[in-house]
Amino acid sequence: MSLFIKKPLEQMMSQAGDSDKGLKRTLGVGNLIALGIGAIIGAGLFVRTAAAAGEAAGPAVVVSFMIAAVGCAFAGLCYAEFASMIPIAGSAYAYAYVTMGEFIAWIIGWALVLEYALASATVSIAWSEYLNNLLGGAIPYQWCHSPFETSLAGVRGIINFPALVILLILTMILIKGTKESANLNAVIVFIKVAIVLLFIGIGWSFIDTANYTPFVIPQSSPDHETWNRFGWGGVLAQALYFLLSLVFDAVSTAAQEAKNPKRDMPIGILGSLVICTILYILFSYVLTGVAHWDEFNTAGKEASVAFAIQNHMPGYGWLATLITVAILAGFSSVILVMLMGQSRVFYSMSKDGLVPKVFSELHPVHRTPFKANWLLLILLGPLLASYPVVWLVILPALEPCSPLY
Repeated sequence: MSLFIKKPLEQMMSQAGDSDKGLKRTLGVGNLIALGIGAIIGAGLFVRTAAAAGEAAGPAVVVSFMIAAVGCAFAGLCYAEFASMIPIAGSAYAYAYVTMGEFIAWIIGWALVLEYALASATVSIAWSEYLNNLLGGAIPYQWCHSPFETSLAGVRGIINFPALVILLILTMILIKGTKESANLNAVIVFIKVAIVLLFIGIGWSFIDTANYTPFVIPQSSPDHETWNRFGWGGVLAQALYFLLSLVFDAVSTAAQEAKNPKRDMPIGILGSLVICTILYILFSYVLTGVAHWDEFNTAGKEASVAFAIQNHMPGYGWLATLITVAILAGFSSVILVMLMGQSRVFYSMSKDGLVPKVFSELHPVHRTPFKANWLLLILLGPLLASYPVVWLVILPALEPCSPLY
């Protein structure tokens, strides 16, 4: 048998139409849009926007987002067409099986699973750090760091307990049902989008137009020895950086659970892209107008948004706390979508016999791939507990579609 044998489209469609024994079709267009927003709005908006402005693009990070949006639109159209034509949980894995053959599909499937696993672990660690920051450092160091990390005071970590807990909670919700997971994601998305709009609305009156001059940082600025450091090179580099934040594959894994995938998947994928593009552009415009881009390289750092609020928006210190809440909400929805995508890819691969059949066994009541969810959590737990954050930040960076960024 050839390694490049292709799966007939008719067979794939018959698998998609088996709704009585397969995954439940419970997701509407609103759920799919919310899944897309949930996966896109996370660290990229709340953390990476300020870093991109300070390190390379300056106020022109707004243009970076516009350029990235054009590239994302083309990729989104491709995913939207495939997801509506082949409404299977495997996403890019399923599309490759039909067009390029089994071996390529197997590689892509495992690449997707690895991507989702590393992204979930990385974002879970970031979630733990921001939670401890919100609680004023109430969680002891040893219970929010791995055994490979040691504090300046010499305290060695034991386990990143909050990160493990958030993974466990979201896994249990996914097992409970896709509709329940989508409803929770919708609530989380509402919270973080409301806070983003609140920042944009309040921050608009604190914009200092002098911060937009120069709009594109001259290439003659300090540390300009590389093409992507300031100037239009920096703007383009950041556009490419954000273009790598594609999450359409994660949304398209829900195609087999969409009520009307032929109509709803394109709307869900492209609708979430349009909404998030507008939010990214407005958010970055206000942020770089409230504070000068150079401040994000010095005092702001990872907490740049909170820094901008506390130092340039007097009387709105409470909004900085809400931003931390929005970051936690953003991370939570990203983890939820990644865990869902991971289990659905394994489900599809298992149905095709490329991984053990246990991954395609559905819960007798909820009809979710619960064994896949539990097994993936068990495999992910030791990775999360044992490795320091630096390894989990480096590894996803090697995966070109990491949704963390």
